[in-house]
Amino acid sequence: MQKHSRNLNLLLLVTSSAFGLSVPVAAQTVTGNVSSGTNQSSTEIIVTATRRAQALQDVPMSINVATGEQIEQLKIFDVKDVQQLAPGLELRNDNGRANSATLRGVTFDPDQGTGPAVDLYFNEVPIDAQTAFTAIYDIDQIEVLRGPQGALRGRTAPSGAITLRTRRPNLNTIEGYIQGTATEDAGYNVQGGVSLPLVTDKVAIRAAVLVDGNRLNQVRNITRGDRSRSRTESARLSVALQPTEGFDINVMYQYLNADNRLYTQVFGPGSAAIGNPPIGLDDRFSLSEGRRRYLNNTHLVTLDAKYDLGPVTLAFVGGHQETKLTQYSENDPGNAIANYAPTQLTRTPYNVDTAELRLMSNNEGFFNWTASVFHTHQTGDVTVENPLDYIVGFPGVPAPVAIVPVTGFINVPVKSKTWAFAGSVRLKPTDELTFEAAGRYTMSNGQQFATITIPGAGTFPIVDYKSKERPFTGMASLTYEVSRDLTVYASYGRAFRGSTAGVGIPQNVSEDLAISKPEHSDNFEVGFKTAFLDRRLSLDVSAFYQKFDNFISRFTGIATDQGTNIDVTGDGEPDGVYVGPPDGDVDTTADYNYNGKATVKGIEATLAGRPTDNWDFSVSMSYIKGRYKNALLPCTTIDPATGQPVVIPNPAFGGVNNVSFCSRNSRLADIPDFSLTANTEVRFGSGPMQPFVRALFTYRPSVYSDRQQFRYPSRELVNLFVGLRGEESKWEVSAFVRNLLNQNRITNISINNSTFEASNDPSVIYDSGYRTVNVTNPREFGLSGTFKF
Repeated sequence: MQKHSRNLNLLLLVTSSAFGLSVPVAAQTVTGNVSSGTNQSSTEIIVTATRRAQALQDVPMSINVATGEQIEQLKIFDVKDVQQLAPGLELRNDNGRANSATLRGVTFDPDQGTGPAVDLYFNEVPIDAQTAFTAIYDIDQIEVLRGPQGALRGRTAPSGAITLRTRRPNLNTIEGYIQGTATEDAGYNVQGGVSLPLVTDKVAIRAAVLVDGNRLNQVRNITRGDRSRSRTESARLSVALQPTEGFDINVMYQYLNADNRLYTQVFGPGSAAIGNPPIGLDDRFSLSEGRRRYLNNTHLVTLDAKYDLGPVTLAFVGGHQETKLTQYSENDPGNAIANYAPTQLTRTPYNVDTAELRLMSNNEGFFNWTASVFHTHQTGDVTVENPLDYIVGFPGVPAPVAIVPVTGFINVPVKSKTWAFAGSVRLKPTDELTFEAAGRYTMSNGQQFATITIPGAGTFPIVDYKSKERPFTGMASLTYEVSRDLTVYASYGRAFRGSTAGVGIPQNVSEDLAISKPEHSDNFEVGFKTAFLDRRLSLDVSAFYQKFDNFISRFTGIATDQGTNIDVTGDGEPDGVYVGPPDGDVDTTADYNYNGKATVKGIEATLAGRPTDNWDFSVSMSYIKGRYKNALLPCTTIDPATGQPVVIPNPAFGGVNNVSFCSRNSRLADIPDFSLTANTEVRFGSGPMQPFVRALFTYRPSVYSDRQQFRYPSRELVNLFVGLRGEESKWEVSAFVRNLLNQNRITNISINNSTFEASNDPSVIYDSGYRTVNVTNPREFGLSGTFKF
């Protein structure tokens, strides 16, 4: 239920998400990028998953790779679309602001304040997902590393990491590209990049630009006569220096400005009493009277320098990110109260400095080692202007008789520092056998502090929590090359996520709801990578088991009893300040971080190949079972007599608890165990102009959500491309259709209708008659052209 009271929506947006994308790629020297579904040259795929350049088949972990050319050819402009390229990957942006990711059965909500389940690196610098994936253009390569990441990079994550590398200047040749795309639903994307050598072999620059616009979720607001829409502008300048042999410097600056205006889709019978008409899923309507707008203005600098000293190489990676997020969120998406648009305004500065110094041996023989030190520092005060209006209503009256405007001002100083010291060793006793181990000791200090100021009532603390984490994480792997075409491996990884305080929780709740415990996980994995039929086909298979102690997840919309609402100002009316134990009344709904034991186990496989010179294909599947183990978790319980939420006393808490708790063995995320993706390209003829047909297919079975009490339908999404490409792929024109089958599938839904309650009488409920939803975008046709030089 979306239920609103005087202190609802104290949610603060102080953290960022990470999400992942991948295209399975085989690393075969003959067939090259055989599973990409594109006409690539016969080159071996090189990855830097272990912070060293290695052939993909030699790396002892499950990895997916997408080249920049694939992203351009598959028209990947919207981050939500990339989940079609990898099984087991769920990408969501339900509100226009917060990108969330699920990989290997583990999900992450960017509002939960912890480290992400899938971390993200931009030119090897840690970055938030909002910035990295708002503008996807001029990308060289993306690598998706599945499994715990806790040793080889600056931050730890339990499910994986995604590295994005932008294209770098060419020191010898003028080169570049330009691409333009337009769709029938007012979508457009124009991007391009060019490299210019200034001093051959010594100095070069590369400039790239992007202008993108679309209608986001394709929702029309029938109250305001407007549509959801987005516009993104970005520019990037890179400089490459090679003053002497063995000394390389790469500097990149990126500017980003994004403006998303996204209306929340609703559906349901409506309410004739307040003039809300019936709305179906196919209508794609919104009724909100206020705005929901998200602005992102970012400046980003990265620096990568390497100096080959002979026996060792000294490397430095650093970055500076300065982001300003401004978010307007209307809290009455169903228009339950006419002529009322309570809007929360959140300003989030995101200032981060990162640096890593790394020393690595250049010995490729029996023994190899690395040592590094990593540091990151984040600052910025988050401010929230939150509507706490006093709504006066009476039974039988369909609308409030008065609304007294009250605004709560929340301030959240953000300050954190992390130091990490890491090292790795690699032993290669024979040409076939390789052992590698790495460890990382992290020292992280932070403070999560928040206050709320209510005019006339005073300033009250929400949370004041200082964290001091000292985890040790690492990995170990054993790889054996049975033959040129078969490699087997076994690996172990340990990851960590620190405790966190819910700075946006309601006032006067118990400590277990306010502060979560730190999370530890151990992962065991085995797999093999093989090629056959004269290396025209490849098969990669991995199986894993991961155990979580205190798995951290976020539980949203939980009915909460805050205790007794008292009169602070002496005017005879309660002021939204709560004291004492729970009093049996539900005062608000809120979002909480909470811990529980969990396990994840699964198998992943990719079959890819180039059976003929003119046909590429790839089929990938995953079966992953992520479940809680008898975990006692926050939940919302409904009184069957009234249909309203109630808080049930729990003996585990002495019968004095602010929320209901349920014992769960349910899914960690609302995704099915099985998923499948496939892509293919067929080319015709061998002349200077080559027609082609390209297709993407994603299958996701239906799945029941315990949290939302809803069965999500199955999805079979097909994207089809038909085009013509010139000699050596110098140019390409194509027509395409997204969601060929025009499936209209719910991807997220609220548990109940969007409602408000009267502040003076909680039994008076103003019901919009609608639930809020996210639905797959409708079928869309488009044209695209690319020219390379």
